[in-house]
Amino acid sequence: MAGFIQNSPGLHVPEPDARPGEEPDFSHLTRDAAGAVDRPDLDTPAQAMRDHAYRLIRVLDDDGAALGPWNPELPSETLLRALRVMMLTRTYDERMVRAQRQGKTSFYMKCTGEEAVAVGAAFALDRGDMCFPTYRQQGLLLARDWPLTEMMNQVYSNRGDRLKGRQMPVLYSSREAGFFSISGNLATQLIQAVGWAMACAYSRDSQIAAAWTGEGSTAEGDFHHAMTFASVYRAPFIMNVVNNQWAISSFAGIAGGEQTTFAARGIGYGIPAIRVDGNDFLAVYAATRWAADRARQNLGPTMIEHYTYRAEGHSTSDDPSKYRPRREGAGWPLGDPIERLRDHLIRLGAWDAQRHEELAAELDAEVRAANKASEQLGTLSDTPRPDPGSMFEDVFKEMPWHLVEQRRQAGF
Repeated sequence: MAGFIQNSPGLHVPEPDARPGEEPDFSHLTRDAAGAVDRPDLDTPAQAMRDHAYRLIRVLDDDGAALGPWNPELPSETLLRALRVMMLTRTYDERMVRAQRQGKTSFYMKCTGEEAVAVGAAFALDRGDMCFPTYRQQGLLLARDWPLTEMMNQVYSNRGDRLKGRQMPVLYSSREAGFFSISGNLATQLIQAVGWAMACAYSRDSQIAAAWTGEGSTAEGDFHHAMTFASVYRAPFIMNVVNNQWAISSFAGIAGGEQTTFAARGIGYGIPAIRVDGNDFLAVYAATRWAADRARQNLGPTMIEHYTYRAEGHSTSDDPSKYRPRREGAGWPLGDPIERLRDHLIRLGAWDAQRHEELAAELDAEVRAANKASEQLGTLSDTPRPDPGSMFEDVFKEMPWHLVEQRRQAGF
């Protein structure tokens, strides 16, 4: 090629460590030992916490023991409740995927392997704190006792759907549960979350905001806008980056994960940034509680990178075997969050294998009963379509004149 000079700069395109047909490779993953990372004081400045953006906070070791300064020392009753919610989340996911395969809904997204990210945070936050999630934090709703039937109605877009079929399945919304409407356009909720947190601070309210986004969305401008405002105005806000290693079909390196950690992005904004084992319920709880306490003491925002793995497809429209090894999920070194909390409870003497199986059967029956009740209100394939005139409703508290006129002209 004309003008080509040997050893001149070339374009680097990141590649995952293994592709379909190859053996999974996690040799690049470095784990701090459980209990090895120190827990800073709440008022520790961001510049004094730089190393925390590169280490990994872990509480549970491989034998189920809880170790170190981040151990929240929760009572067994709380841990059993958390285990139940995580198991319920997974059971619900499995039932809804089955419904999608049967043509009862158009689309579904599971959070298999990531249940601790949402449930751990929900247990650490106050009920009045506002959550700005993505589509894999259904555990927030279940941890806040939101009815299964309400969630199913939304997935089915049936007569009981509070959103009246206006959202894609799994894009839930519940003001009562402090669960902000999910946006299919990733990262838009981050700006809204910071604005909500700023309003709380301005009003001298003790509530805080927490938002979740995937590692890929940290490359969006919305992420950086949110981080700038959170830092400048010291918003009572938690930025949760869920690094589950894969976007729809591109791995974390495409978003910058090959060069550094995602938590490191907080350093440039002067925001304390920590990395946590996202498959360790105790670690997620402890990190979230630490960040929430900071926010409530007017010490500003925190960024948490949850290091986890998307065990299954991106959605029911995705086949992960096309871009990663089939056995990669089974080889994830940080294990399964439900199994790890189960083993910890067994180690404490508060649980056993028989009760675990009985709980699984109980939750399966609970989900089946809720699904039966929801299907009686219809599914996507047999529910009458909403009245087109309803498109003008629920946009404004009081419908403005121009929408009244448009509705009249449309014949409604």
